[in-house]
Amino acid sequence: MKPLQLVLAWIVTTALFISMPRMLYAAEKPNIVLLFIDDWAWNGTPVPMHDGMENSRMPVLQMPNIERLARQGMKFTGAYASPQCSPSRVCLQTGQSSPRNGFTVFMNDRGQDYFDEKSYPDFPVIPCVSDMTIDADAVTIPEALKPLGYVSAHLGKWHMRGNPGDEGYVLHDGDTSNTPGNTLPDGAKQRLPEDLTDPKLMFSVTEKAIGFMSEQVKAGRPFYLQVSHYAMHEGRECLPATREKYTRHPLVQAYYQKIGQTAETIKRKEDPAIWLGMGDDLDGCIGAVLQRIGELGIEDNTYVVLVSDNGYRHKELLLKNGLKQPHHAAKWWVWQGGIRVPMIVRGPGIKAGSVFEGNVVNYDFLPTFVDWAGGDPTTLKNIDGMSLASYMEGHEPTETFLKRNLYFHYPHYRSSMPHSAVVSGTRKLLHFYERPDIPMLFDLAEDRGEVNNIAHTQPEEHQRLYDDMMSYFDKVGARIPKPNPNHDAAAYRNSKEYEKRIEWGPFTGSRQLEEDEE
Repeated sequence: MKPLQLVLAWIVTTALFISMPRMLYAAEKPNIVLLFIDDWAWNGTPVPMHDGMENSRMPVLQMPNIERLARQGMKFTGAYASPQCSPSRVCLQTGQSSPRNGFTVFMNDRGQDYFDEKSYPDFPVIPCVSDMTIDADAVTIPEALKPLGYVSAHLGKWHMRGNPGDEGYVLHDGDTSNTPGNTLPDGAKQRLPEDLTDPKLMFSVTEKAIGFMSEQVKAGRPFYLQVSHYAMHEGRECLPATREKYTRHPLVQAYYQKIGQTAETIKRKEDPAIWLGMGDDLDGCIGAVLQRIGELGIEDNTYVVLVSDNGYRHKELLLKNGLKQPHHAAKWWVWQGGIRVPMIVRGPGIKAGSVFEGNVVNYDFLPTFVDWAGGDPTTLKNIDGMSLASYMEGHEPTETFLKRNLYFHYPHYRSSMPHSAVVSGTRKLLHFYERPDIPMLFDLAEDRGEVNNIAHTQPEEHQRLYDDMMSYFDKVGARIPKPNPNHDAAAYRNSKEYEKRIEWGPFTGSRQLEEDEE
């Protein structure tokens, strides 16, 4: 070989050698870690979900790891979920909306297929039952990722009935509900036990998660890990030392004084220091997962998604004088307070400190994860979600994406009443099956608290969204409540939660703000 050829060969070989790690990295499939938090309001973290809006964050609560995650990744100001935990989990697993998958609440169907004729015989409408399990033909996250080379684990709260192993998870905690996460005996209503070491099973679930990640990295396998924490669900628990930290906070001390209690006399379920401590301990467990990702050397090739399963209404916001709730209603309702959630994502190609303001929803995760894994999300059949991967990389969302319809369906009674909603861009329609004569439409850009019903001034917009919603419900076979011919008005008025149903039910014109709302 001539000298020039030798030089050229050396240059090419050297270039290939230098670029080989980059090429291998580019071909390496990313890992995906989903941190799924229970009953956590849009404003339940110390990270402001809307910059400059003080009540879009939780004062007093210290969660430095979540704040760091937000600095390193993308914050979503318009993330939505289902109004209750179980439907949200099914939407996430299947990429389907609740109207399509039929799993709209976690309750016993009492042997009924469509209408619940037994539970509320005197109420104005006959509500529906819900599917009891994930549909057998639905493709779940691990089933979609397995052909792409992934191993999947689900740790913590399942609450969808059935065996997670049947859905493709190789490591899981079984058919868990809220019960395992409430670790304290009934006798602990007054105080936390001094020997409590694993509140809400946070630490043991985290230990298993770290073990799973370590095992997959050692084996050279890409993985999907879902850590479904029992926190921040009621039945509040935290380490005694963490509670003690918050009992000393001046705002908590002021609250004790206001209600005539002390840190020693306040009941556990009423103690803001325990709720704050639960969040603090949760942040430490999240930090342990993030730290292990770094120690394993996979931080640059791992997506971390932090999101809640449904909205909530945390009274701890009111510890700071002058703050009020930003959203109407709470869990079990499809008002913003029940379906808007915090969401943060960090990972390859996601710009640090970025913000995405378009609407996203829990059934977007399945196609997004398939996209990240190198698959084609458009091949997924009978789903409602859309991949968010390109938007996380900085691509501008299309007008079609920004104005797509997101559907929420709760055809049941409980503390609420049967109702549905569609969110389209900044417009939101609500429909209450008890009062179909009261059309409801809101402009969320100007009215995030859903105070002013503008349906009467924009009837064509209301009709368009209503027709869209009912046409979609018909297409996917959603169960729809029907009028009850045996309605007993007096019995309904005397029922539990009646006053709250009326207070948070439909209205014309403008509603009166509650004491804790701005």
